[in-house]
Amino acid sequence: MSAVVPWTVALFFLAMGTYALAAPAALIRPFRMVADTPESRSEIRAVYGGFGIAMAAVLGIAVVRGGEFQRGAILVVALALAGMAAGRVFSRAVDRRTGFYPIWFYCCVEVAAAGMLLLTGYFPE
Repeated sequence: MSAVVPWTVALFFLAMGTYALAAPAALIRPFRMVADTPESRSEIRAVYGGFGIAMAAVLGIAVVRGGEFQRGAILVVALALAGMAAGRVFSRAVDRRTGFYPIWFYCCVEVAAAGMLLLTGYFPE
């Protein structure tokens, strides 16, 4: 298996996680959200920061370890990304329409990353 896709997705998660830890209010600003309390910033740091860095670590360990661990880890990360995209689609079904950016842009990124992980890391042949 080529390690390019999992490393690329890992770098995306690492960048997102690091940005969330350093600047939680800036991370959510494109979504028209405000992080103006310690509680809201803590939630952003936990969900976007901690989760993102953990996913980057899982993918990095998966590439290094290989084998069944790699397949399982890649499946879990791909399903997490697909779940994020599904949440956006559900939101579209129950909420008003939005512009392409940021919602649909990130939905496309999530679907593409999940698909590439599955095709190259879980179903490589």
